[in-house]
Amino acid sequence: MSSTSPDSFAKHTEVLVIGSGIAGLSIALKMAKQHRVIVLAKSSLQEGSTTYAQGGIAGVLDPFDSIDAHIKDTQIAGAGLCDEKAVAVVATHAAESILELVEMGVNFTTQGADKENFPYHLTQEGGHSHRRVIHVADHTGQSVADALIRQVHKHPNIELLPEHISIDLILNKKRNRCMGAYVLNKEEKQVYSITAHFTVLATGGASKAYLYTSNPDTSTGDGIAMAWRAGCRVANLEFNQFHPTCLYHPQDRSFLITEALRGEGGILRLPDGHAFMQDYDSRADLAPRDIVARAIDQEMKKHGIDCVYLDISHKPETFTKQHFPTIYQRCKKVGIDITKQWIPVVPAAHYTCGGIITNLEGKTDLEGLYAIGETAYTGLHGANRLASNSLAEGLVFAKMAYQSIENAFGALSEHEFNAKTWDVSGITEPKEKVMVSHDWDELRRVMWDYVGIVRTDKRLKRARKRIKTLQAEVSEYYRQHFITSDLLELRNLTMVAELMVMCAQRRKESRGLHYNLDYPHLSKNAKPTILKPKGPQKLKS
Repeated sequence: MSSTSPDSFAKHTEVLVIGSGIAGLSIALKMAKQHRVIVLAKSSLQEGSTTYAQGGIAGVLDPFDSIDAHIKDTQIAGAGLCDEKAVAVVATHAAESILELVEMGVNFTTQGADKENFPYHLTQEGGHSHRRVIHVADHTGQSVADALIRQVHKHPNIELLPEHISIDLILNKKRNRCMGAYVLNKEEKQVYSITAHFTVLATGGASKAYLYTSNPDTSTGDGIAMAWRAGCRVANLEFNQFHPTCLYHPQDRSFLITEALRGEGGILRLPDGHAFMQDYDSRADLAPRDIVARAIDQEMKKHGIDCVYLDISHKPETFTKQHFPTIYQRCKKVGIDITKQWIPVVPAAHYTCGGIITNLEGKTDLEGLYAIGETAYTGLHGANRLASNSLAEGLVFAKMAYQSIENAFGALSEHEFNAKTWDVSGITEPKEKVMVSHDWDELRRVMWDYVGIVRTDKRLKRARKRIKTLQAEVSEYYRQHFITSDLLELRNLTMVAELMVMCAQRRKESRGLHYNLDYPHLSKNAKPTILKPKGPQKLKS
């Protein structure tokens, strides 16, 4: 990599959106009505958690359902830590955001719908008291992503930059303002600056910190790490959701088996056929994810088994193939016919419930910087996310942030958007890259073993000590060598992993997704865990 010049490798736009999932593309389309927008994707536009979302989008669409019921279900799942205002915003605006997707051409499933009340089929997932999850068979995320990508490709005000990974935010420290980001073009191996009036982090979560995850390789906590380094507070990172049911098979990577399968009658069983969820919760297989994941983990440890089984074989074959075609085909590839056989499943890291602290407009502690979707902490999810609230969150807060930024443009004073040239003096090509791959593997194993579904103080202390050592190794390597995508992701993951452990160490109770054997009971007062970097900034209302 050669030294860069400001003229050759600098861009300016009105709005920079970092991330190409449902939140990022939604706000890009809205902002592009009036402004020039650049969208960064660290891989292809399609490669993100949105594409992998199977179940659907939660919203009050059935006339027999209610916003109050959606709010109540979300708060129950969140185990006393949900922010009531955040929950109300999502529950109130989810339906209208879903209907925007219908207008955009998303072909939601109609088969089996109660068409007298609503033209599309609604399924019920764990923790929901009503059928309120609209879906496209079992590939909702992919269908939504495809529709959004079609729209952004044909919009003249949107410039798409796939295969670009952000390095750090550009700051005007005197004004406490974000001015854009430094970016690595992965294909050309060049670093340049993209300055912007407003920057939106829509970078997703950090479940790649764990050895087993349902997430794509892009989920490395980039936005959380960049915001923390820039001085933004984070919260509730101890609450990492483990999806209870991912395919367990030596010939396939972790593949999520949607919660909707249990919503439509799927039963979790031990190898001897015992339906064990009835032993843990009155809701049995429809209990919230944290309860189901811990139950599976406990049964696996108690019986010394590698997995449990999810049984949908008692349902009609045509029903299963119609409702779950993706799962049927994927399991069929590894020799499992789910209409006749049980599916071997294990829990896997799935969703980051904490993140960058924002208000209900997506504003962070830095002027000009917004965060939406999984990378943000609004208080919506509390100590555990209710199934299918994630895509709804991305849609709704994209709208809230859009309205806030649009209003802010009217009051925006003139700023100079000059960024320092990226300095590559004194650094070299690495003689070997084994350190990056080794530390990446070790980090994920440490997190899985010590900061997993069940924790102890001793495990957390051991994890943090090892993570600090990894951080030092990565930092030294980062300062001395040309950067790569793998190095940037490892740098971010080691930082976010430590933040996860720090949050977990501060919570002296077991609540929701955080279960500590040393503190098995709930505290009387539920409070979010807030971490402040040096020189914390004040959140603007």
